[in-house]
Amino acid sequence: MVAISRRLLERGTNDVRLPLTRRVRLSVRCAAALGVAALLFHVAHGQFGLGGHALDSFTWDWMYDSLVFGAGVAVLARAWLVPEERHGWLLLGIGMTSFGIGEIYYSLAFGDTGNPPIPSLADLFYLLYYPFAYAALVMLARRRIERFSPSTWIDGAIAAVATAAVIAAALFEPIVRSATQGDAAAVATNFAYPVGDLILLGIVVGIVALSGWRPGRGWLLLGLGLGLMATADIGYLYGSADGTYVVGGWLDTLWMSSALVTAFAAWQPTPARRPLRLEGKRLLVVPASFALAALGVLVYASLKHVTPVALALAALAVLLIFVRGAWTFNENLLLLDASQHDARTDALTGLGNRRAMSAELESLLIERHGGASAVLTMFDLDGFKAYNDRFGHVAGDTLLAHLGRRLREAVGESGTAYRLGGDEFCVLMPCDRRLAEPYIQVAVRALWSEGDGFSVRTSYGVVTIPQEAQTPTLALRIADDRMYAQKGTRRGSARQQTHDVLLEVMHERQPEVHHHLREVGRLAALVGRELGMTTEQLDELHRAAELHDLGKAAIPDAILNKPGPLDDDEWTFMHRHTLVGERILAAAPALVPVALLVRSSHERWDGTGYPDGLAGEDIPLGARVVSVCDAFDAMTSQRPYAPAVDPESAIAELERSAGAQFDPEVVRIFAAAWREHFSPLHAAEKSLGLA
Repeated sequence: MVAISRRLLERGTNDVRLPLTRRVRLSVRCAAALGVAALLFHVAHGQFGLGGHALDSFTWDWMYDSLVFGAGVAVLARAWLVPEERHGWLLLGIGMTSFGIGEIYYSLAFGDTGNPPIPSLADLFYLLYYPFAYAALVMLARRRIERFSPSTWIDGAIAAVATAAVIAAALFEPIVRSATQGDAAAVATNFAYPVGDLILLGIVVGIVALSGWRPGRGWLLLGLGLGLMATADIGYLYGSADGTYVVGGWLDTLWMSSALVTAFAAWQPTPARRPLRLEGKRLLVVPASFALAALGVLVYASLKHVTPVALALAALAVLLIFVRGAWTFNENLLLLDASQHDARTDALTGLGNRRAMSAELESLLIERHGGASAVLTMFDLDGFKAYNDRFGHVAGDTLLAHLGRRLREAVGESGTAYRLGGDEFCVLMPCDRRLAEPYIQVAVRALWSEGDGFSVRTSYGVVTIPQEAQTPTLALRIADDRMYAQKGTRRGSARQQTHDVLLEVMHERQPEVHHHLREVGRLAALVGRELGMTTEQLDELHRAAELHDLGKAAIPDAILNKPGPLDDDEWTFMHRHTLVGERILAAAPALVPVALLVRSSHERWDGTGYPDGLAGEDIPLGARVVSVCDAFDAMTSQRPYAPAVDPESAIAELERSAGAQFDPEVVRIFAAAWREHFSPLHAAEKSLGLA
């Protein structure tokens, strides 16, 4: 018995154990065990005659009254000893103690007659229990659930009203017949008990619904205790009306059980305060379940007579269900608006994202097809990667957010600013290029930021629509190409200056390959964009493509320009040029990523390349792109030792070598990009050396 009471009092999952001393815990366990023992003895004496009639008064009066009053004192002790939820349990303890005082007064004044006057002073103490219990339940619920939304309040109201409707339909008519005996005061007193219990049960069910049907062990015990009391009250009303109530019978046992279970509920571990989350199917549990209950009452009323009180409660529950449906519909609309806003908004800057920009651009193209102009400007930050590497990602995000706000302010009402991702921004202005130009320059200045040890500026590309592009994809591609072209010609950074110096060295060393290197760089940038490379990756790829043969500057002319095949020693010397190019580029820290691509630019997909014998995806992607573009331009260019071939033949040769020398996916993307971006006329001009 002690073990059972101990498990009831202490078992918990995520609940917070009550902060009690060892002596208090022992006292509580002993009191719980004593209460359980008293209840069991009361049952055994009343049903099986344990102890004989000599113990009737002791069992049915003093033991009964002591247990009911002691349960109230136990709840008060909990409020006094434990600060958590003190006020709620204090009110409930006062109500239970008042009920216990009523029982003691009843025993002293009327004994075991079973026929007291109605109303009496005992009824006053009994009925005081209800208002204290109502207030206590609301306070406990408010303390245990962190946040109530309006929809959960409506759910609770639906649950309470529907429950009251079902109980009223089943019991109110018999209660009316049983409670209408005596004068007006007696009738009012008799009605007060079932009505009070009805309200109490409705509140409990509503609070359980508000908790998301996860009330915890404490609430389950509390609900059980209140349910037992309601059952006993209604049974007593019937028994008093037809003279079947027996002192010491099952009804008295139910009242004792109600008090004991409520006391157990008070001493359960305090649950952690938690936010209410109803998700998925659980959102429909409360309104659907209690809608069926309310409709059931209305359907039953069409078949048999039901008290008007039950009908009114059922109708009110249905009305609340309609209100809940309307509220849910409105919540869903708000949620949809919020999700659409989030899906179209960059979280860091608050600007529209790529999705929002694409949708607006497509809409603008449809509206202005063949009509007025609009201007799309794409911006990319120069120097942001170095800033991010030096100061960290948090500082980088802060800078991006700051620049995004400045861009929005710079554009103002003339257009809309977007962040496409990374360090790329975009502005869409519904006006012609002449009117847009001042705003573009203001936007460029807004995206500049300089400080101690860093300089972040911007490159940009502009396209006029629909004159220059009739689709969003083409407009973005043209703007991106122009932005990247401007970035490639910018001569402010040390990296660009170093790159230009090295290209000039190669031009002086081998004037005939200068055009080849530029063309390989252009082709590589095209393929890199199709592969979805970032701006920084494209920049590194473009530089590596132009400088991939830098190491050949260290190869003797006799080997480099030998008309016949090279011998083994000469090939060994030639294979070193990628390592030489890597060493030269790595001397400039800003070109280290480029140096790594140059080192691997002559590796083969099957692993037979040089200098490291890398294979497959172990070869850096940029190096695989350079290899394909270098081979294509070499085949389509006039060389002393080989005539130029047409582009389609060169592409066919690349495709034959895919999987052996070249990455098959890079070859596929290269072929598609070439056929999409370059016309036969351009190819003919290039083959004649006119491009």
